[in-house]
Amino acid sequence: MYKQQFLVCLFSVVLLSSLAALVAAQGSRNNTSRWQTLKGDPPLVIARGGFSGMFPDSGQYAYQLAVSIGLPNVVVWCDVQLTKDGSGICFPDLRLENGSNIDDIFKNGSNAYPVNGVPMRGWFSVDFTFNDLEPVNLKQRIYSRAPNFDGTPQQILGVEDVVGLVKPPSLWLNVQHDAFFSQHNLSMRTFIISLSRRVIVNYISSPEVNFLRSIIARFRTSRTKLIFQFLAPDEVEPLTNQTYDSLLRNLTFIKTFASGILVPKYYIWPVDNSLYLQPHTSVVSDAHKAGLEVFASDFLNDDAHLPYNYSYDPVAEYLSYIDNRDFSVDGVLSDFPITPSEAIDCFSHVGKNGKEQVNLSVISFEGASGDYPGCTDRAYSKAISDGVDVLDCPVQMTNDGIAFCLGSINLRERTNVDETDFSNLATSNPDLNFDSGIYTYNLTWSQIHSTLRPAIYNPYANFSLYRNPIARNDGNFMQLSDFLDFARNASSVSGVLISIENAGYLAEKQGLGVTDAVLDALSKTGYNNQTAKNIMVKSSDSAVLRKFKSRSNYELVYLVKEDIRDITNSTISEIKKFASSVVITKESVFPLDKAFLTTQTDVVPKLQAFGLHVYVQLFRNEFVSQPWDFFSDPYVEINTHVSFMEINGVITDFPATAVKYKRNRCLGYKEVPLYMSPVLPGSLISLMAPQFLPPAEAPNPILSENDVVEPPLPAVVEKPPTTDTGNSSTAPGPAPRNGQPTIVASMILSCVAVLATLLLC
Repeated sequence: MYKQQFLVCLFSVVLLSSLAALVAAQGSRNNTSRWQTLKGDPPLVIARGGFSGMFPDSGQYAYQLAVSIGLPNVVVWCDVQLTKDGSGICFPDLRLENGSNIDDIFKNGSNAYPVNGVPMRGWFSVDFTFNDLEPVNLKQRIYSRAPNFDGTPQQILGVEDVVGLVKPPSLWLNVQHDAFFSQHNLSMRTFIISLSRRVIVNYISSPEVNFLRSIIARFRTSRTKLIFQFLAPDEVEPLTNQTYDSLLRNLTFIKTFASGILVPKYYIWPVDNSLYLQPHTSVVSDAHKAGLEVFASDFLNDDAHLPYNYSYDPVAEYLSYIDNRDFSVDGVLSDFPITPSEAIDCFSHVGKNGKEQVNLSVISFEGASGDYPGCTDRAYSKAISDGVDVLDCPVQMTNDGIAFCLGSINLRERTNVDETDFSNLATSNPDLNFDSGIYTYNLTWSQIHSTLRPAIYNPYANFSLYRNPIARNDGNFMQLSDFLDFARNASSVSGVLISIENAGYLAEKQGLGVTDAVLDALSKTGYNNQTAKNIMVKSSDSAVLRKFKSRSNYELVYLVKEDIRDITNSTISEIKKFASSVVITKESVFPLDKAFLTTQTDVVPKLQAFGLHVYVQLFRNEFVSQPWDFFSDPYVEINTHVSFMEINGVITDFPATAVKYKRNRCLGYKEVPLYMSPVLPGSLISLMAPQFLPPAEAPNPILSENDVVEPPLPAVVEKPPTTDTGNSSTAPGPAPRNGQPTIVASMILSCVAVLATLLLC
């Protein structure tokens, strides 16, 4: 009885959500005729196992979410396996323990069988009837993904269950192992043909020629399309005894039994061993000439091996397959169907001069430091090319009083100083909270400029996610005055952001006046006599901003470094005395519990109610930087902050992503589609079984007046004479590199929330 009630509830919710998505999307479909697909239609989004990037593959939640927030014609993918009694189930693997808890339910149920000539041991569907599988629960099969939904009851679904529950716009059945089932006296052909008499099957794919040829007579005149799936190039197709690479050169043969091909994406855009793209192949154009549609597979937002060319931007990857001068694939197979839906409808055929759909300031973080070493001419040039609004310079001071741009006062974090003779200068500095560092004030500008090389910052190296290694030491350091000249000559840049930290320490302990150096540079470069560029000065030290307020009319920006859950009105009034804008962290907007959103705070609307602009940091493309609720999609994260909380700007080391977001056409639709709508904080947590909830974390603090009031800056002490630490012949040799730090570092809202109601039905 419970199961029947659950299915009825699920059906009702899915139907309502799907209708909402359809209504929203019908007014937003991109009806361009510029598509280079075989028939000129927009590419299809094929949801592999539903939204399997978030929920257990081929489960109710995964299928429902895919249909709810994908394009209105999204195709649902089902990997068909046969049970002992000939029932067809949707399951992503031949071995059921790879995606379910069957090994806990039937502890002695494993067997060993040959699969394509290779012996395998596991829990196979051929050893269980469909009824046997009723107590089995689906679980996340990719260990790097959130396992928190494994305890939510989700049974293995039959193919007809998926059709009945989800009502997918289109259904794709993939038959991966027909030969294996034949060895066990189970006929996949019989099942597929029988099923097609009861439900509409739009696509059937298989890597086995024999299977597709066995059913072609049944589907020759139907709406069902047969698709030949290519496996790895050196694997051998069993009937022809040819490698798939060889078969790719005989597309006329493929055309005799299929209307399209499904290929791993690297067949189209090869990737070298260093994870950089090679020139695209002619696979798509050759297949189109042969009259075959081309579908590309293996798209994952959380792909740790995404080519560096994409800067960890999943939309950029999709666009390279669907929106380039030479070709467009006819569809993409993805674990995260929300992202290709965005790419197709919102971002395709939108150039750099596309109309901005939202008022949002894009502020760089050390330039485009996700692509090049931060604060270098390369990083700044890339940020300008990307369309950044405000170019930033975190100011550091050299031993001889030169102000220059660098992301850290510790040279070990942004340069190759450990590879030079200066490595022996490493010391701890409790005042700056460094256990070991070589600091900018240890060296003169000449020593830094002539001896050191910039080094790209890899905040997620512990996840083996590295940034553009081929350019890891590219670019040149820039003095603050050179940066200001550089930004002034960039007509597309609306302003500069000068960041100042450690001013009190530098004045009192090192005899360096960073605030005076900044004021002097702004004056000498003519910024005080112009109105074309907005001048912003940012600091977490209110004393710094008070000093600038008394001597300039710049936009003063107060940085709240800590994650906060609230802010008092009296604190905001205090901030208003020295700043007109505030920078807060992402978690101060949406608090987290083990990387899941729990709620939203009132910090942004409170600050804005007092007339303060609110900028949020730090937006990064790497999927590990984003809470689970944003589906490993940087655009969903940005959009939720902008559309839901109406922030004024984003600070990002990948400005191209934020700029692209501003120009996406979906924000201009009368009805914004669900795949470009904000998520509801806490909706995913509400779907978890109690034993799978993340442990509660201590709440973030409330920002008080005492937190923002600082004593006046100390006077700059007279700098004592220093000895030459230059690159002389007496300097010690390079130190071992073991001292280098390893950096460890209208809504989706409605359709994800609607999943929560399932638990109440």
